[in-house]
Amino acid sequence: MRVTIIGSGYVGLVTGACLAETGNTVMCVDKDIDKISLLKAGKIPFHEPGLAPLVEKNLRDRRLIFTTDLPSAVRHAPIIFLAVGTPPRPNGEADLSAVEEAARAIGVNMDGPKVIVTKSTVPVGTAGRVKALIGDKTTHRFAVMANPEFLKEGAAVHDFMSPDRVILGGDDAEAISLLRTLYAPFMRREDRILVMDAASAELTKYASNAMLAARVSFMNEIAALCEKVGANAEHVRHGVGADSRIGSSFLFPGTGFGGSCFPKDLAALLHLGERCGIDLRTIRAALEVNRTQKRVLVHRAQSEFGEYLDGKVFAVWGLAFKPGTDDMRESPALEIVEGLLARGAEVRATDPVALERGRELFGDRVMLDQDAYRILEGADGVFLVTEWNEYRFPDFERIRSLLRKPVLFDGRNIWNRRLVEALGFTYYGIGV
Repeated sequence: MRVTIIGSGYVGLVTGACLAETGNTVMCVDKDIDKISLLKAGKIPFHEPGLAPLVEKNLRDRRLIFTTDLPSAVRHAPIIFLAVGTPPRPNGEADLSAVEEAARAIGVNMDGPKVIVTKSTVPVGTAGRVKALIGDKTTHRFAVMANPEFLKEGAAVHDFMSPDRVILGGDDAEAISLLRTLYAPFMRREDRILVMDAASAELTKYASNAMLAARVSFMNEIAALCEKVGANAEHVRHGVGADSRIGSSFLFPGTGFGGSCFPKDLAALLHLGERCGIDLRTIRAALEVNRTQKRVLVHRAQSEFGEYLDGKVFAVWGLAFKPGTDDMRESPALEIVEGLLARGAEVRATDPVALERGRELFGDRVMLDQDAYRILEGADGVFLVTEWNEYRFPDFERIRSLLRKPVLFDGRNIWNRRLVEALGFTYYGIGV
């Protein structure tokens, strides 16, 4: 099949590369000239495991095409995915200006029947809005389908190739049949396509992220309670997760959630609720708990060194909001680093892939180094913020020899407390 993807960011590029891998000819269009130039050269503007080889292979085999020519891209294919950004406005509402601009351009440049698929995370009612905008510009037959993405950063290629579910929202039988055919290669073992109305499809995306975020915040509240009553949050997590009705996913106490999805989507869901006259208290609480949780490790440092941290030096291991990505949007590391700086401390930081993002955000206020041990020399403590595999079993004796004061702030509970305390460290975890 021929497919067009409007928007060559994270979702658009993963979608395009994975569809090209199954034999489709995919044209990805974006207005960012520099981004398209990079992609034409086979270079990926962000870190995502497994994506670069897919892009390089399908570029070479001419199944993946990058362009800034939107009219040509619209005429290229009968299926057009909308994968443009929907950033939050100051009030939390999703900004749909890019979606609306793309819809108008599709209507103007249509040359025959089309199936328009909203892949971006969009509020309920967007499919109808897109349909109206296109309909104002064309007399050609078309259908609009909602097809929300469920990609985890750091595992997006796997998630697209082996999805838990593919949701198709709409009532056009021909469009549903065409998209079923497009997704068939990913359904070989089991048909996991769910067909529903567009509004339900759009809301399912937000509700899924809200549920996962709420689990994270719930466990962090339980972890705070564990510290007060002398319980161990890791033991509680295992005990709760062993219940088949609950499961163990997203029950890890830590420094809170971040990234491009959870904070943005929960804010958008709150805005939708307010618009409908419903106070989504669980969602609001999840966000409030998360905001507090990002400050926990800085408070631990103040309990150890005093309210003001002037003259203290701290090393931060991990800047990305999670392993497997260089994305620092809403990362707990941002709150931690800024909190330490605001209290007068000197901060040094490292991350396997997110240093460039760190330079963009911190400038010369933070010393950034790829060498995780070098930034420890003469430091008063280490903050473990992102649980990259290379940080799980470090050389603690070497760490002890480099630090001025042996204090560990383990924001992910991945270090063995008994082991490090036996080596002379002061250990602070989350709920332990």
